[in-house]
Amino acid sequence: MRTAIYIHFPFCLKKCLYCDFDSSARRELAPPEYVALLLKEMELRQAQLAEPAGSATLYFGGGTPSLMAPELVGRLIDAAAARFGLASGAEVTLEANPGTLSPEKLAGYRTAGVNRISLGIQSFEDRLLSRLGRVHTAGEAIAAFEAARRAGFDNISIDLMHSLPEQSLRQWREALARAIALGAEHVSAYALSVEEGTPFAALLAAGKLPLPEEEEAARMFEATVQLLSEAGYRQYEISNFARPGRHSRHNGVYWRRQSYLGFGAGAHSFLNLDGLGRRWKNDVDPTRYAQAIRRGVLPEEEPEQLTLEQAVSESFFLGLRLLDGLDLARLESRFGGQALAPHVAEAARLEASGALIREGSSIRLAPGMVIVANSVFSRFL
Repeated sequence: MRTAIYIHFPFCLKKCLYCDFDSSARRELAPPEYVALLLKEMELRQAQLAEPAGSATLYFGGGTPSLMAPELVGRLIDAAAARFGLASGAEVTLEANPGTLSPEKLAGYRTAGVNRISLGIQSFEDRLLSRLGRVHTAGEAIAAFEAARRAGFDNISIDLMHSLPEQSLRQWREALARAIALGAEHVSAYALSVEEGTPFAALLAAGKLPLPEEEEAARMFEATVQLLSEAGYRQYEISNFARPGRHSRHNGVYWRRQSYLGFGAGAHSFLNLDGLGRRWKNDVDPTRYAQAIRRGVLPEEEPEQLTLEQAVSESFFLGLRLLDGLDLARLESRFGGQALAPHVAEAARLEASGALIREGSSIRLAPGMVIVANSVFSRFL
């Protein structure tokens, strides 16, 4: 059974004002205690699987996984290799907040087996970082990148955000230029999304969050594609750009509906052994998660066996996120022509309108539609 591995570390130094992820600045569990629970969960999950697993990617997400000491990360990597067949050449990514790193820590992560660092830089301007509630400065972000290089990381991804409060197109172009100058192998460039229940949502409702106009945000997206493409990055997914061969193999698992096992409080899992898929999530509360694991119980919630209709819909709206698109012939062999027919008809309508491009049995977003991709995806829900 081929499956990716995701490990969730839900704790942060400080909760960012825009964040709606399963994370918290409260430390109900110390990192060594939490890692011991993760190791126990891995043991329980391995015993529950019907067949041995083989894994080509491991991703530490959060939260702020870089709050863990390198030796703890190493124990988890070793456990993933022993219990889920993590390959020797696997892509092992650790999300890191620049404000939590040091040269010694980065060297330790590299020795432990991490070979890809994802730096949550978000902005190269201290004013914007403060507005977002980040705990690092622009100087610390650049220093962390340079320290990662010295530690031996030749695969570094950086996260940047545009359409921030009072951010101009000029400022965004300067941020992209700084990322290019650093020489990151991968850039994830996202528009700010104001999510319900966050402090930013309350500020927006109160008229205290001056966001760029839609036209300005659109120009920022267009500048992203232009500048990164001119610098040799390939846009392989709506918000993700990579040097040749440096795309995120782990995230590709999600977009292609392949299997992944999630560990930790709030982690999600998806096993696609029957072509349709079954998903579940872990209890998001670290205390309840810990109680379940200590009882020898997997803390699964919201189990769902997908229907044929759900699986087909997901294949379209996830597959079309990739700029290469998807292969209708392959989907038909997997799901059957009858199940695919309504979506193929919708794809034909979108092709006639210029929203999709079809080449043989493959369909993909037309270049001009990438900026409004969600309106296309919604047609397949």
